[in-house]
Amino acid sequence: MKKFLVLFFIILSFAAPNAFANEASDNLVLQGEAVFNWLDMSQIERDTIIQNYKNIIFDEDTVYKYKRKEFKSLYKDYLKDSDLQYHYFEAKEGITETNQYKISAFFNGKILISYAIQYKKNPRTVYYYDALGHLKYVDMLSENYPNFPYWSKQYRVSGKMISAIYFVSHDMQYMYKPDGEFQGVWFMDKRYTRDAKQDLTRTNW
Repeated sequence: MKKFLVLFFIILSFAAPNAFANEASDNLVLQGEAVFNWLDMSQIERDTIIQNYKNIIFDEDTVYKYKRKEFKSLYKDYLKDSDLQYHYFEAKEGITETNQYKISAFFNGKILISYAIQYKKNPRTVYYYDALGHLKYVDMLSENYPNFPYWSKQYRVSGKMISAIYFVSHDMQYMYKPDGEFQGVWFMDKRYTRDAKQDLTRTNW
């Protein structure tokens, strides 16, 4: 399940290219301008950045858990995918975009187990469904999306927040647990801990 959720966040861009793991260098160039120097910073500098982004994501208006009825009321029109037949087919066939929405599929082997829909009329919300079309998760994106930086908060259909991400760029994201605990910073295909140790890799971003 943990690996499954990580894939959810990786796929948020809905257009991530394949990548291969490379050895980390001390300084990594970010989009040809900024430098990813997480490995060279002091712990105080890293902790300051972590706290700054945490303060942005978890502001005083943050809702950590909606009442179940309130949350379902907010998304009452999306609790069941009314276009399941079409979306299931598109996800299974590898279609990623139509005129109305972007779609992404999650597989266990060759079996489609879930898919995500981001409607172009409301791109700040992403809906995750199981293979039967039942809503399981919702991503709420900040107002400045799709312009960087922006943040995303993911909730279960029960209304409970399960994670939050601060997107500095397409290549770089800071991940937090719902209690604000820092999980790591992704740069391209590698994730680094608070103390700059690499702990995970991913095949696309």
